[in-house]
Amino acid sequence: MSILARQLAAPLETAEFDARPWLPDESPLAMPRQAFDADAPAISQVLPTSPAGVARRRFALALGTLFFTVLVAIGPYVLYARRGFEPFEVLGLGVFLLLASPIACWFCSALFGFVALLKGREQDDLSFSPRPVLPGSRTALLMPLCNEDAAAAFGRLAAIDVSLARLGASHAFDFYVLSDSSDRVAPAEEAAFLAFRAHAHSRVYMRRRVRNTERKAGNIADWVSRFGGAYECMIVLDADSVLAGETVLRLVDAMERNPGVGLIQTAPVIVGARTLFARVSQFSVRMYGRVAAAGYGWWTGAESSYWGHNAIVRVEAFAACARLPILPGEKPFGGDVLSHDVVEAALLRRAGWAVHVTAALDGSCEETPPTLLDFIRREHRWCQGNLQHIKLLGASGLHPMSRLQLGMGALAYLASPLWLAALAIGMALQLQHPVDWGSLWYFLAPEFTPFMLGSMLAAFLLIGPKLMGAFIVLSRPGERRAFGGATAVLKSVATEVALSAVLAPVLMVANTNAVIQILRGRDVGWRPQQRDADGISWADAWRAMRPQMIAGVGFTAGLCFRPDLFLCFAPIVLPLLFAAPLAVWTSRRRTGDAFAERGLLLTPAHDGASSLPTVLGGHRNPTAQFPISVRGTAASMAAE
Repeated sequence: MSILARQLAAPLETAEFDARPWLPDESPLAMPRQAFDADAPAISQVLPTSPAGVARRRFALALGTLFFTVLVAIGPYVLYARRGFEPFEVLGLGVFLLLASPIACWFCSALFGFVALLKGREQDDLSFSPRPVLPGSRTALLMPLCNEDAAAAFGRLAAIDVSLARLGASHAFDFYVLSDSSDRVAPAEEAAFLAFRAHAHSRVYMRRRVRNTERKAGNIADWVSRFGGAYECMIVLDADSVLAGETVLRLVDAMERNPGVGLIQTAPVIVGARTLFARVSQFSVRMYGRVAAAGYGWWTGAESSYWGHNAIVRVEAFAACARLPILPGEKPFGGDVLSHDVVEAALLRRAGWAVHVTAALDGSCEETPPTLLDFIRREHRWCQGNLQHIKLLGASGLHPMSRLQLGMGALAYLASPLWLAALAIGMALQLQHPVDWGSLWYFLAPEFTPFMLGSMLAAFLLIGPKLMGAFIVLSRPGERRAFGGATAVLKSVATEVALSAVLAPVLMVANTNAVIQILRGRDVGWRPQQRDADGISWADAWRAMRPQMIAGVGFTAGLCFRPDLFLCFAPIVLPLLFAAPLAVWTSRRRTGDAFAERGLLLTPAHDGASSLPTVLGGHRNPTAQFPISVRGTAASMAAE
C-alpha cells in the first residue's frame, strides 16, 4: 500500500488540521476587531501613490455625470411637461433620474479608462515593472475552499506553482489551502492536497476548520492571526482563481517598491466558459472589462476597492486594521459582514493605507457561473451583502471615496427594483389614456422626438463602454487576431449586446425579488458556487423563473388594454414570458459550442477542451495557455 493510500485509510481527524507537516510553525499576528462607531480621525492626507491631480479627475467625473444625466432627462421632462406635471409623472421622472445618474457615471468612468488605455497610461500610478527582480520577501498564496471541486481547485494551484517554478521564484512563495469544507468533502480535498504537495515546487500547507465562523473573512482572519507574521504579503485566491507567475512577481515587486500600499486588486478575466451563458460573460469581460477597470482605477486612485480575490494584500496592515466586527441586530442586516471585501478596503484606507485597482496586469483569471440560475443564486448572496453596506455609510473615519463605493455597491442592486418601478409607472401612466394606434409608431411622432433622442442617448450610454472596448481590440493587430479578426469581433459584439439585452429583464426581476426577500428579513445563507454544469432541468427552470413569468404576465395584462404599446414593451415582456426556456437554452454546452463554431463570442483564452486556459504571459501576452486538465492533474498525481 502506498504512503498516500495508508494516510487516506487512517481515521479522519474531527479537530482542525494541525498535524505536521501540513502546517508550519505558527507566527502569530495580533488582529483586533475594528469598530465602525469608534472615534477615528477624518482622512484628508493625499497618499504617496495617489495619482497627481486625482481631485481634478473626480471633479471631471462628477461634471460629466451631471452633464449626461441632465441631457438624458431632457426628453422625459419635455414629454411630461406638455400638459403640466401629474403626481405619477413626477414620480416617474424622479425614478428615471435615479437610474440615469449611475449609468452616466459609469459611462464617464469608462470613457476616462478608454482614453487612458489609448494613451498607454493605465500603468502610470504604480509603474509596474515589465521584468521584476525576484522577490526579497516571502509571500503566501491563500486559497480558501468550502465544498468545492477539489481536483479542479488544486489543478489551478498547480498551474500557478508551475508558472512560478519556470521563473525560478518558488522559494519566495508558500501555498496555503484553507478549508472550510464539510466532512463529506474533506477526503477528496486531502487526497488532492497530498498529491499536489508531492509534486509542488513551492512549500504547500493545508488546514481545515471545523467551526467555520464568519465564512471566508473569518477563514482569512484565522490564517493571518496564526501564520501572518512570517509573510510580508498574501495573495488571496478564490477556488476558481489562476494567476500567471509573471503577474504574481509584478504584484510583489509593486508592493516592495511602494511601502505605503496596503492592497492591489487586479482585474480578472473569465476563462473556461463552455455554456452559452458563461460564454456571454466571458466575452463581455474580456472585451470590455479592462476599459471599466482602467476608468475605475483612474478616478479612485489610492482610495479604490477590493473584490475579495486575485489581489495582493500587505499582511501586517491587514492584521492591524481590517478585522471585521459583527454587525448588531438580526440577519439579514446584522451578523457577519457578507460582502466583506469592499469593507476591508475601506478599513485599510481609514488607517492610511493605499488601496489600488489596476487594469495594467494581464494574467489574472477566474471562472463564472455556468448557468443563469447559478448566476442568480450568487447575485442574491451579493445583494444581501451589498445592502448591509447601507448601515455602514456613516461609519466613523471612512474616506469619502470609500463611502461612495459602499453606496454604489448597494445602488447596483437597488437599481433593479427602481427599473421595474419605472416600467410599472410608465405602464400605469399609459393606461390612463385610450388606445391610440398612432402610438404604435410613437417614435416617429414629432411630439415624441425629445423623448426618443433621450432614449437613444441612454442606450448609447449603456453600450458605449462596449464599443470602447471593441475599438481598443480592433486598434491592436495582435488582439484583433486573438479575437478571431475584425469581422468576428464586430459580429460577436453585436451578439453579446443582443443576448445581454434579452437577459437584462430576467436579471432585473431576479434582483428585485432578492431585494424584496432581504427586506422581508430572509437570510440567503451561503452555498457553494456551482462552477461546472451542462444544462439545467426544465423543472428547475420553471420553478426558478416563476417571478419573471409572473411579471411578464402582469405587463401583458396591461398591454391587453393598450395593445398599441406592444413594440415599446416587447423587449421587456417577451424575455420575461420566455425566461424559463431562455434559462435552459443558455445553460447548455452544445449551444455555446454552436456559437463558437460560427466564430461568435470567441476570446483569446477560448478553449473547447476540458483543460484550463489561462494567461501565463503576465504582460501583453493574452494567448498563452497552460495545457493541463484541471480534473486530470490531481487524479494522475494521486495515482502515482
